[in-house]
Amino acid sequence: MSDVEDDERVAGADAGRDGIPCTACESALESPGRETISFLLLDQLTIPVVGCVDHKRQFSDVCGLTTGDAATLLDHQPAGGVRCPGCRHSTHRVQHPGVPVADGAVAILGCSRHVDDVVERFRAGLRTQQRLTTSLPSGPG
Repeated sequence: MSDVEDDERVAGADAGRDGIPCTACESALESPGRETISFLLLDQLTIPVVGCVDHKRQFSDVCGLTTGDAATLLDHQPAGGVRCPGCRHSTHRVQHPGVPVADGAVAILGCSRHVDDVVERFRAGLRTQQRLTTSLPSGPG
């Protein structure tokens, strides 16, 4: 997948959530609740994300490719809470950016600065994943 295709997939999610094949993601994104919100711990960032269990896990795994430490996904609010006041209060906003993940999507519930950072980390993780899974040309045989 090229960077352009990757950017189009992410931009397409911001335009609307219609047509998400994963009904669990669609349901979670339409009415996020305590059971659909998880907390992504990525380096020094703690940010709430919404989606189905499988697609939140895939999102976390791809973001984890961009860090020396593992990305962690918690199903409960971490003991330290969400440190950024903008991210902490973002759950009160009506719209959140959606990010396509395979045949589903996740919404990132954070301030614009941290949402942009996480989306860029996800894009970088997708590029890394593509490079890792692309077949290497075979040598002289």
